[in-house]
Amino acid sequence: MDFETRAIHEGQEPDPATGAIITPIYQTSTYVQDAVGEHKGYDYSRVANPTRTALQQALASLEGADHGIAFSSGLGATTTLMHLVDPGERVVLIADVYGGVYRMTSQVYEPKGYKFDYVPAEEFPNLPEHLDGNTRMVWIETPSNPLLNVVDIRATATAAHEVGAILVVDNTFATPYLQQPLELGADVVVHSTTKYLGGHSDTVGGFVATNDPTIAERLYFLQKSLGAVPGPFDSWLVLRGIKTLAVRMRRHCDNAMAVAVWLERHGNVERVLYPGLPSHPNHRLAARQMRDFGGMVSFLAPSAEEAAALVARTKLFQLAESLGGVESLIEVPARMTHASTATAPFAAPPNLVRLSVGIESVTDLISDLEHALVPAVVKA
Repeated sequence: MDFETRAIHEGQEPDPATGAIITPIYQTSTYVQDAVGEHKGYDYSRVANPTRTALQQALASLEGADHGIAFSSGLGATTTLMHLVDPGERVVLIADVYGGVYRMTSQVYEPKGYKFDYVPAEEFPNLPEHLDGNTRMVWIETPSNPLLNVVDIRATATAAHEVGAILVVDNTFATPYLQQPLELGADVVVHSTTKYLGGHSDTVGGFVATNDPTIAERLYFLQKSLGAVPGPFDSWLVLRGIKTLAVRMRRHCDNAMAVAVWLERHGNVERVLYPGLPSHPNHRLAARQMRDFGGMVSFLAPSAEEAAALVARTKLFQLAESLGGVESLIEVPARMTHASTATAPFAAPPNLVRLSVGIESVTDLISDLEHALVPAVVKA
């Protein structure tokens, strides 16, 4: 079946008890057993819940994965994945990693003896020089948050596997509709389902997909043992969201491209970061490994002061953290989502503005930015 069909039907058969076409919210903590140790596959909802099972099956299918494991948040998924690494082993990450991940690695795991090295995106063609036999994991975001860097997944997988490391790809910005990292050699794909998969800014969740049965077995054990699991209602909200994922992503991409092109011509914008623009240094790579270029756009304002001022002047672009909802959001990463990287050598530029371009009328969105980006000087 094609992607759009699987998003609506995979793991979501009509309820056998009632015929309900939508997967029920199994709002229960425990399950009655026929006898000691005899049950119908469910005994306690931290271990498994039918609504969560449906979500895991559906999302695994969309990622082309044999195994899917859902979590209570994207960072819950990240925390669990870090348990695949032991103290003293190295993890190599893309330098402009999400601020919450950097906060976790630098302030939670490094004091416990874990080793993290951060490689700039432009250095990834030379990645083998940054890896050694003690490297257990390579972690990339592509496109990255918030600089929209694009990394060659296949080449990165090859380099990681040559030293016995696993490759984890954060696919949150691209979604499985635009990019399939497992097909390109990744071992694990991670998502914040809070973002595009949920799509409506009304739930928080995370997800991991893999085709490796050994990794999957360990992650299922950790999911149960660490307990960072989504509730049935949150699972149901993400299931609802993915039914329209393909339709929404097409509109997100169209709107983002139009906004990026308009911004690039604006005299009050220093630089636009969007993989869909020919000016992006990784444009051809993005075109090769992605179906389209996504709904995230970043740009550099003339100064940090102007960045803070213009995000306060927008009306349709709401000043808020997070991304991937149907509504458009705007933020200054250095002072919001990526404030934890302020002292890092790869800190988000203070004049960087990040847009999560929604599915509103693109004419209205551009008018909103035109109002905010004063003076409205347009390049010839």
